[in-house]
Amino acid sequence: MGGVSRASRRRTVFFVSDRTGITVETLGHSLLSQFDGVTMEEISLPFVDSQKKALEAVARINGSAVRKGTPPLVFSTLIDPHVRHLLASSRGIFFDFYDTFIHTLEQKLEVKSQHTVGRSHALIDHASYIARIEAVNFALGNDDGASTQGYGRADVVVIGVSRSGKTPTCLYLALHYGIHAANYPLTEEDLRGPGLPEILRSHRGRLFGLSIAPERLHDIRSKRYPESRYASLRQCQREVRQAEALYRQEGIPFLNSTKTSVEEIAANMLHVGGLPRRNIR
Repeated sequence: MGGVSRASRRRTVFFVSDRTGITVETLGHSLLSQFDGVTMEEISLPFVDSQKKALEAVARINGSAVRKGTPPLVFSTLIDPHVRHLLASSRGIFFDFYDTFIHTLEQKLEVKSQHTVGRSHALIDHASYIARIEAVNFALGNDDGASTQGYGRADVVVIGVSRSGKTPTCLYLALHYGIHAANYPLTEEDLRGPGLPEILRSHRGRLFGLSIAPERLHDIRSKRYPESRYASLRQCQREVRQAEALYRQEGIPFLNSTKTSVEEIAANMLHVGGLPRRNIR
């Protein structure tokens, strides 16, 4: 009977860029996430910005094709047409993100593109860059309830039990969108009291809650404080149950972070909370 061999379910993937590789990796991962059951060996080749470096990249791609007996996938965001042509001549299966869209955009906009390397990450708008740095400083200064004096200047105050993903979410919102995000950990005392902790009541309209599966919370806490009451499954179950009850009682929007990436959490907060984006050039 026919079928897909075990070997064909293992593929090598090259992410090739003339800059940092952030864009090509993000786009490539978005596509590859749609394919279950395939194990990917990922290789990033950033700063391929000359024909010499392109030939070196081609040698690695061809070497992989020979060793594995299967052509690797090659995702590219290369701008220089000569460099791009060299990569396309490799033994890999070539996916060119820029070339796929640039020509169509040029036709529809009736404007030739600049074909400038690194433009997507350039500091074109200095004010936007400064806004994001200030937001990161705000997030760090208002992390984990260490200081609550800045809550009045916050665009959002993320609340949730300890280790539910508040800090990475706030830093992501700050770095990518220039959003002033503070976070406050709901303690056992907070969860026992009637309603919101007093410090949060005047900021009700800025609150957004995070929840998490108790089993996942137990696993995270156990890595840091094994065999502790704080990390016990029973304690995690109690805290999550009480936190979600508080969100519902107070009408606070919340999201379960267990299987949700920080990017998805941030997008949800932007949509639900109507948060301002200060990264627009």
